[in-house]
Amino acid sequence: MILTDKREIRRKVRAEIAALSAEEKSSFSAAICRTLLSTQEVDNASVVALFVSLADEPETGEIIAELAKTKRVVVPRIEGEEMNFYDIAEGLAEGAFGILEPRATIPVEPGKIDVMVVPGVAFTKEGERLGRGKGFYDKYLSRNGFRAHTIGICYPCQVVNSLPIEEHDRVLDRVVWE
Repeated sequence: MILTDKREIRRKVRAEIAALSAEEKSSFSAAICRTLLSTQEVDNASVVALFVSLADEPETGEIIAELAKTKRVVVPRIEGEEMNFYDIAEGLAEGAFGILEPRATIPVEPGKIDVMVVPGVAFTKEGERLGRGKGFYDKYLSRNGFRAHTIGICYPCQVVNSLPIEEHDRVLDRVVWE
């Protein structure tokens, strides 16, 4: 069954992430940052959507700080069953579950985003993605007007050969893990 497979994949990958040392996470995050900042899509973008990383995700703070120097950077806020993206220019504040969220109050229209950096629990090299299970990103990527180039970022241990994909799952344009 797909659900069981997804749970097992999440459990296995999370265990592999937990086994990484702080130094390994830092080194992988720095490499991901360099690669991401050197992509043509990010270079050409005016508006880049990122996420504020959790403890088990590649660190995005440096990427956000670097891109904010020359681009409009937006990050998500979960609002009930929906996720919206807001400009970071007004700063971040601790929100639900202790996660930093944007203070801005006017969401960015999906069609204004040029590049979206997407988190996940597991990815394939072909861009298939397994999220945390709530479907927030798949729903957002399916919104009317959404046109952004999508890039998943992850640690190397999060790249798997295949994933159980369902009709509502959205395939990313690229995955960066080093």
